[in-house]
Amino acid sequence: MELRVLQYFLAVTREQNILRAAESLNLSQPTLSRQIRDMEAELGKQLFIRGSRSITLTEEGMILRKRAEEIMELVKKAEDEIALAEEPVSGNITVGAGETDGLRVLVRAVQALREEWPEVHLHVVSGDKCSVIEQLDGGLLDFGVVFGDFDTSKYESIQIPCPEHYGVLMRRDDPLAEKEAIDPKELWNKPLILSRQAMCDQDTKEWLGRDQKKLNVVGTFNLLYNGSLMVEEGMGYALSFDKIVNTSGDSKLCFRPLSRQNESPMFVLWKKYQVFTKAAEKFLVKLRGMEE
Repeated sequence: MELRVLQYFLAVTREQNILRAAESLNLSQPTLSRQIRDMEAELGKQLFIRGSRSITLTEEGMILRKRAEEIMELVKKAEDEIALAEEPVSGNITVGAGETDGLRVLVRAVQALREEWPEVHLHVVSGDKCSVIEQLDGGLLDFGVVFGDFDTSKYESIQIPCPEHYGVLMRRDDPLAEKEAIDPKELWNKPLILSRQAMCDQDTKEWLGRDQKKLNVVGTFNLLYNGSLMVEEGMGYALSFDKIVNTSGDSKLCFRPLSRQNESPMFVLWKKYQVFTKAAEKFLVKLRGMEE
């Protein structure tokens, strides 16, 4: 399948109309329609459901759109890297990370690098551990920031000396807010709001000392800001890291650590045998220097 045809396919998904897509591509409608039919024949799958005014994607079409977007992004990334290959040190460093105060370490490394090479730019893609690993595997990220275990056979890593500690985000007027630390057993029957990563990794069993199935989980979130809105509206208690949501001043929220000692190490990952740009190589040198 040619890249050109993937571009045609993506244009149709954007416009949801063959005629408008053809006009945006400077093609005739019959030519574009034939290209799409040929693509469907090649794949042996129907990609669009054609209506009188617009077209929608089938399930197979949605899968192809996701992969086609990733492919085109990789092509653009490769073109940019090749174009900058002869430059001293410049270009983009793309990092996938969840919400953590520990990201400051990476920002400081990039800022130190930019003092020498101001044409280096940092791009942070927010996401939980599941999405960061997926994008790292797909080549869309140079580095990923994760907590806890990972597949050491697939990734190289640096452990960042700023582990995070788990606790509870709750309303400031909640009776538990009077405590300096929360005994995990006090949360066993409380309405809990958990991150998707915690649900995937079963971390709550380690944090709270109880199987997740026996807990009263009333909601989940990918980004803690959304979880904090649930807490503020009285849905329950969110398990999270500290220093992500503002709990100072007039905030209705507060954070209390768990009384049980807990610590989740932070790692910067990259794929084994990965070929780095000059900017990414220099960034790794700076990061190793901070590790020491």
